[in-house]
Amino acid sequence: MPKLSADEIHAETIERLLRENRALAHIRVRRRGDTLVLESGPTDDPLPHARLRRATLQWWTLEMPTHTGRWESTPTRAPLQQAFATLVAQYPWALTPIA
Repeated sequence: MPKLSADEIHAETIERLLRENRALAHIRVRRRGDTLVLESGPTDDPLPHARLRRATLQWWTLEMPTHTGRWESTPTRAPLQQAFATLVAQYPWALTPIA
């Protein structure tokens, strides 16, 4: 079975949700393979805040960056918009702007 990828429509969905929340205006979305990386800062040296990985056609998992630059899975497994809502509700510290 071929590996699923994050489509442009998925990135646009997250971009729309970010724009609806003024506090998250500093974050942008980058597609990479089966993931949507939420990042901020300069494009040549981005700061990763979180990423959503496509696990199946409908389900996404939430991953958080560690201090060593690796990604750690969370227990979140949900449809895309619900996974994003979980990120905002349960991990708001991960989305704060870095001064």
